[in-house]
Amino acid sequence: MQLHNREGTAVDPVPWFVVTAVAFATMYSFGPMYFAALGVALPYGVALSTVAFLAAAGAAFYRLVWTFRPAHRAEVPVGDRFERLVLATLVCVGVVALLALPLLV
Repeated sequence: MQLHNREGTAVDPVPWFVVTAVAFATMYSFGPMYFAALGVALPYGVALSTVAFLAAAGAAFYRLVWTFRPAHRAEVPVGDRFERLVLATLVCVGVVALLALPLLV
């Protein structure tokens, strides 16, 4: 699959696909359970999870494909990119831990 940014330059689709796949897994594994805890019926919880997933996929597409500049990678030093990767990993682990917290209670 060949994706292009708003300037027509080809963009690697893998980061967008990974973020979209993680959003799908997160929204559908935790979303209906949390909406049920808030008193929302299961069909509506799945519908709300679908809306949240589509919003996350759209935001990821906008950030990782539509506005991506391939030349930007050469502008950011490797150390800064690695630091962002480590911080993003810690945030993701923290979010998953918070999402799993109601399962322990």
